[in-house]
Amino acid sequence: MFKGLKPIQYNGREVWPLIEGGKGVSATNHASSGAWAAAGGIGTVSAVNADSYDEDGNVIPQVYNGRKREERHDELIRYAIDGAVEQVRRAYDMASGKGAININVLWEMGGAQDVLHGVLERTKGMVAGVTCGAGMPYKLSEIAAQYQVNYLPIISSARAFRALWKRAYHKVSELMAAVVYEDPWLAGGHNGLSNAEDPKQPQDPYPRVKLLRETMRDQGISDDVPIIMAGGVWYLRDWEDWIDNPELGQIAFQFGTRPLLTKESPIPDVWKDELTKIEEGDVLLHKFSPTGFYSSAVRNEFLRSLEARSERQIPFSTEMAGEHTAQLDVGVKGKNFWVAPRDLERARQWDAQGFTTALKTPDNTVVFVTPEERTTIRKDQADCMGCLSHCGFSSWKDHDNFSTGRLADPRSFCIQKSLQDIAHGGDVHQNLMFAGHSAYEFGRDPFYSNGFVPTVKQLVDRILTGD
Repeated sequence: MFKGLKPIQYNGREVWPLIEGGKGVSATNHASSGAWAAAGGIGTVSAVNADSYDEDGNVIPQVYNGRKREERHDELIRYAIDGAVEQVRRAYDMASGKGAININVLWEMGGAQDVLHGVLERTKGMVAGVTCGAGMPYKLSEIAAQYQVNYLPIISSARAFRALWKRAYHKVSELMAAVVYEDPWLAGGHNGLSNAEDPKQPQDPYPRVKLLRETMRDQGISDDVPIIMAGGVWYLRDWEDWIDNPELGQIAFQFGTRPLLTKESPIPDVWKDELTKIEEGDVLLHKFSPTGFYSSAVRNEFLRSLEARSERQIPFSTEMAGEHTAQLDVGVKGKNFWVAPRDLERARQWDAQGFTTALKTPDNTVVFVTPEERTTIRKDQADCMGCLSHCGFSSWKDHDNFSTGRLADPRSFCIQKSLQDIAHGGDVHQNLMFAGHSAYEFGRDPFYSNGFVPTVKQLVDRILTGD
């Protein structure tokens, strides 16, 4: 029999050590997070491009009118603040004094600090804590201290935590309510794989979390400060050895993928239906994101097209050198493209198949695309609204001279456009569909048989049984 979880103290209140993962760009909103808190857990409002509503309760489309990227970036920040504030207020009301409401941001989100300040200033007393990852958020503790809210850094290794603690977090230790360990091989969305780790060789999370706890103890951090296990968590019975384990200290669990398939989940029904069709291995850990981070998403037609685009890629030189002895005569204008003879043959084959345009990448290669793909890529790059602090796809940077200094990369895509589209009814096959690697369990778990879609309360109750 599953031994069960015990409640923990968080923000002065007894809650279940169950955290709803905050999924950005409207995949998590007030309805899901408010219901999660009302069920006694910690709900998480995503402050990444959250929705606002008009007087009739309809979602306000995020339309950008600025001619310059900097102007559109300012619009984006206003949308983000207004949307997140609205979502927090609604979630807080839904929770009715139960559980807790956190907000989540990506540190590599464009204007992340401005958004955090704007949201926390207008939601005082409603937000219990801020979870933040996708980068090294050194200033997270400083911002949390200004508003006296808890902060919960998201990290993927003890090494990353140690760096954050020594540089900044030790100064505001009393507000660090938990540390989220996000498994870089199993979690959905952006992951914290380091250059020293092999994306194709997953590591057992237990030794990594044990090392994290030891690192925390070395810094004098109490075992009562939970480590939140995120990524790959489905059945709690599979994690029973982690519960009340003196080696690990207090452990809590984050669920990001499972809450997508609930009645309160804001994602469209067609997306929910697609989740039940995912097979084991259908979620791909890839590096097409314009953030430059690895991320995990469903390997649908959209992701497969990005894979195929990168495979239609050859290196070139601007003059004859080494093995680059053949002049590229398809896809490009001008004569200063020199390639290997074997690559010239490949390029001619792609050209014959309709991939007649070659686009330069920042790595001295060209990728072959159709004219239609080129038009879309160039338009999306031109329409960039600065949703990331550094964007490989558009070469945007949200500070200094607003440029990364690198060529815009056609192997990537506009992530904000794609995530907004899928969250608001767009084609689930032609957009990025983030998911954790356990998503195939939707099709195996008897809880979801016969098309059953639970409420958040039913899901939380089910999770507490170990299933």
